[in-house]
Amino acid sequence: MFTGIIQRTGTVARKNESRLLVRARLSAKPGDSVAVNGACLTVTAPRSRAALCFDVHEETWGRTNLGALKPGDLVNLEPALRAGEPLGGHLVSGHIDAPARIIKLSRLSGGFARLRVELPAALKNLVAVKGSIAVDGISLTVTRVVRGWFEAALVPHTLASTNLARRRPGESVNLEADLIARYVARSLGR
Repeated sequence: MFTGIIQRTGTVARKNESRLLVRARLSAKPGDSVAVNGACLTVTAPRSRAALCFDVHEETWGRTNLGALKPGDLVNLEPALRAGEPLGGHLVSGHIDAPARIIKLSRLSGGFARLRVELPAALKNLVAVKGSIAVDGISLTVTRVVRGWFEAALVPHTLASTNLARRRPGESVNLEADLIARYVARSLGR
């Protein structure tokens, strides 16, 4: 489990059909779970104190935005939540529901921004105003939902601490709906 509070960003060093190497200063050992752009991956070997290696299955490459990564791309990183740590965001499983495209990233006064993202049909009943959603692993509060898209407000800290400040319209982000919304919708039969 994760919280959606990004601990570090890392840079893709290498990628092939089954491995991802990320340069990052993040303490992890083989077997640890780390969310990479929100997707839960297992550390296979720390290559050094400054790099992490992950085995990635073709299913993950195809169902997330990880498949489109190139060397030099910035990724969000969060180690798994440990018992007793504060839950600063919301519960995030690291199981991506769908990738979606950024429609707009508008800069606002005071260092804030507004992010507009496509809303895949599979998630339309799981996203609500004032609800939570993970975008590339970042816990965000939904501020607006319209047919086919949603918006979230970004605070200056989020822009400074994640890869969102560098993202552009048309780029793909990973979405994970709120776990509570998922189970409520399931119990209501939607």
